[in-house]
Amino acid sequence: MVFNIGSQQGNINNVAGDQTIHGGQQAFVGGQPADWAAQLAEALRGAGMAAQAAQAEAVRAELESPAPDRQAIAGRLTSIAQAVGAVAGAGTALREPLAALCTWLGSLGTPILRMIGL
Repeated sequence: MVFNIGSQQGNINNVAGDQTIHGGQQAFVGGQPADWAAQLAEALRGAGMAAQAAQAEAVRAELESPAPDRQAIAGRLTSIAQAVGAVAGAGTALREPLAALCTWLGSLGTPILRMIGL
């Protein structure tokens, strides 16, 4: 069997058999989780949130380790989201990298996405 598939964008799933997706799917183009954490840290510094920027830098460092601790990352992102509050809902510079990291976390990131209105 041959498939000729043209241009595709977004989430693409090729599976043999059944597939069940819980919590929806989102695609983030460009970068890696450590890049998103660095973007988040920069945006937090730009918003005058130095303590939260330090948390984002700690997330970046964890992501660059051989086996990132997703629980630790989720805890730090929760702390950031709580401090950011309404700013995350309004500021794209904060929202996009935070959402990308939460999506990377999977089910651990879902409550954080809800906190920022996504």
